[in-house]
Amino acid sequence: MFLCPESEKFNNHQITPELCSLSDHTPLLVSITIKEEFIHERRQTIVKDSEEENKFINKLRYKISNIDISNILNGKALESIT
Repeated sequence: MFLCPESEKFNNHQITPELCSLSDHTPLLVSITIKEEFIHERRQTIVKDSEEENKFINKLRYKISNIDISNILNGKALESIT
Protein backbone atom coordinates (compact mmCIF):
# COMPACT_ATOMS: atom_id res chain seq x y z
CA MET A 1 0.00 0.00 0.00
CA PHE A 2 1.29 3.45 -0.88
CA LEU A 3 0.24 6.71 0.71
CA CYS A 4 1.15 10.17 -0.48
CA PRO A 5 3.59 11.71 2.07
CA GLU A 6 2.12 15.19 1.51
CA SER A 7 -1.34 13.99 2.56
CA GLU A 8 -2.70 15.06 5.92
CA LYS A 9 -3.75 11.43 6.37
CA PHE A 10 -0.23 10.07 5.89
CA ASN A 11 0.31 9.16 9.56
CA ASN A 12 -3.27 8.14 10.20
CA HIS A 13 -2.84 4.41 10.73
CA GLN A 14 -2.93 1.81 13.52
CA ILE A 15 -1.06 -1.41 14.07
CA THR A 16 -3.41 -3.80 15.83
CA PRO A 17 -1.53 -6.72 17.44
CA GLU A 18 -4.69 -7.87 19.26
CA LEU A 19 -6.09 -8.94 15.88
CA CYS A 20 -3.07 -11.12 15.18
CA SER A 21 -3.97 -14.62 13.98
CA LEU A 22 -1.94 -17.84 14.10
CA SER A 23 0.66 -16.36 11.76
CA ASP A 24 3.17 -13.79 12.93
CA HIS A 25 1.56 -11.05 10.83
CA THR A 26 -0.19 -8.08 12.43
CA PRO A 27 -2.99 -6.27 10.57
CA LEU A 28 -2.44 -2.65 9.63
CA LEU A 29 -5.55 -0.45 9.51
CA VAL A 30 -5.41 2.74 7.46
CA SER A 31 -8.19 5.34 7.60
CA ILE A 32 -8.76 7.10 4.31
CA THR A 33 -11.37 9.83 4.01
CA ILE A 34 -13.13 10.13 0.67
CA LYS A 35 -14.70 13.52 0.04
CA GLU A 36 -18.03 13.71 -1.73
CA GLU A 37 -17.85 15.73 -4.92
CA PHE A 38 -20.59 16.95 -7.22
CA ILE A 39 -19.91 16.12 -10.88
CA HIS A 40 -21.97 18.16 -13.30
CA GLU A 41 -23.46 15.95 -15.99
CA ARG A 42 -24.29 17.57 -19.28
CA ARG A 43 -26.34 16.11 -22.09
CA GLN A 44 -26.90 17.71 -25.42
CA THR A 45 -29.36 16.77 -28.10
CA ILE A 46 -29.55 17.68 -31.76
CA VAL A 47 -32.94 18.28 -33.31
CA LYS A 48 -33.71 15.73 -36.03
CA ASP A 49 -33.48 17.06 -39.61
CA SER A 50 -32.03 20.38 -38.42
CA GLU A 51 -29.12 22.32 -39.91
CA GLU A 52 -27.11 21.46 -36.80
CA GLU A 53 -27.71 17.73 -37.38
CA ASN A 54 -26.59 18.04 -41.02
CA LYS A 55 -23.39 19.86 -40.02
CA PHE A 56 -22.65 17.25 -37.34
CA ILE A 57 -23.18 14.33 -39.74
CA ASN A 58 -21.04 15.96 -42.44
CA LYS A 59 -18.24 16.68 -39.97
CA LEU A 60 -18.40 13.10 -38.65
CA ARG A 61 -18.43 11.67 -42.19
CA TYR A 62 -15.38 13.80 -43.09
CA LYS A 63 -13.41 12.70 -40.01
CA ILE A 64 -14.22 9.02 -40.54
CA SER A 65 -13.27 9.18 -44.22
CA ASN A 66 -9.86 10.66 -43.30
CA ILE A 67 -8.88 7.81 -40.97
CA ASP A 68 -5.80 6.04 -42.34
CA ILE A 69 -6.83 2.38 -42.55
CA SER A 70 -3.77 1.16 -44.45
CA ASN A 71 -1.94 0.11 -41.27
CA ILE A 72 -4.71 -1.92 -39.63
CA LEU A 73 -2.98 -5.29 -39.38
CA ASN A 74 -4.68 -6.68 -36.26
CA GLY A 75 -7.28 -6.01 -33.59
CA LYS A 76 -4.94 -3.93 -31.42
CA ALA A 77 -4.16 -1.58 -34.30
CA LEU A 78 -7.87 -1.19 -35.00
CA GLU A 79 -8.55 -0.47 -31.33
CA SER A 80 -5.85 2.20 -31.15
CA ILE A 81 -7.15 3.92 -34.29
CA THR A 82 -10.73 3.98 -33.09
